[in-house]
Amino acid sequence: MAHQQLSSQPAIVGTDEHDQEAIDELIASLPITKGLVRPAHRLYQNFWCPITVLPNVIAFRRHFKAKDKDTVLVSQPKSGTTWLKALAFSVINRSRFNISNTPLLTSNPHEVVPFIEHKLWPDLDGLADPRVFATHIPYPSLPESVKQSDCRIIYICRNPLDTVVSSWHFLVKTARLEDQLDWSLEEHFETFCQGQILFGPFWDHITRYWKESLERPRKVLFLKYEDLKEDIGGQLKKVAEFVGLPFTEEEEEGGVIEEIANLCSLKTLKDLEVNKSGKLLGKIVEKRSFFRKGEVGDWVNHLTPSMVDRLNSIIQEKMRPFGLEFKMC
Repeated sequence: MAHQQLSSQPAIVGTDEHDQEAIDELIASLPITKGLVRPAHRLYQNFWCPITVLPNVIAFRRHFKAKDKDTVLVSQPKSGTTWLKALAFSVINRSRFNISNTPLLTSNPHEVVPFIEHKLWPDLDGLADPRVFATHIPYPSLPESVKQSDCRIIYICRNPLDTVVSSWHFLVKTARLEDQLDWSLEEHFETFCQGQILFGPFWDHITRYWKESLERPRKVLFLKYEDLKEDIGGQLKKVAEFVGLPFTEEEEEGGVIEEIANLCSLKTLKDLEVNKSGKLLGKIVEKRSFFRKGEVGDWVNHLTPSMVDRLNSIIQEKMRPFGLEFKMC
């Protein structure tokens, strides 16, 4: 019987037929669960990965060669990814673009900063230096070249109560576009608490990057969504210093930090024509679905007291022993 690819995507660029077949055989051997948006998730290296992107994840891990000037943006889904992409790109490329000619005016942040999972990894070689790309991949599954080189990792997290609500809204919208059945917040919450979410369990994902940021602060910068909301200027300075491009006194006096903050705000990005229509990520996600409320504490409008107690107990057990605390509202 002829070999059949498991993924709906084309063969992975940069892998030979034998490597491709080995990847498919590996995927077929992994534990499987039904996904919420995609047909299935596989348990790969202790995290749940959509089968449609898993071939790229494996090939990326095996073959990608990081450059010392690379910046990798990492997050759990619906934790501030879009915002971080816009902010980091603007900070890193401010010598090339200003607010009048930035690609963010004509392209969605997810087009400007590609996801490794959704872009064949050799294509990243075509990005201009310094390269900026993003991923939801947990730390242990990153390529060794990313972990061992001098490239930098910027991680953003969000309090889990808001994350579970935001991810539910996002996935429901995506399911409707694909004519899938809706599912309740209660069903999504249960999956979230069991850890069987995109690139979950969420507690392992967050705490591993948190620990790396404590052990290797020059390698991993750990940001919190709530801190960005509270002090965007201070957090932008932190990002600029981390990537080796601190704001000059002239830039600060000239209002460059404020310009970047305003350009990348939810309101500005949401109101841009480029983000009002069209689809991304294999044409299954509407661009406008990446911009909802962006508030801290919206969970109070959705979660029951018993849900809050359950999720707080998970946070207490799985995350607080590492000194990780969240602002919930």
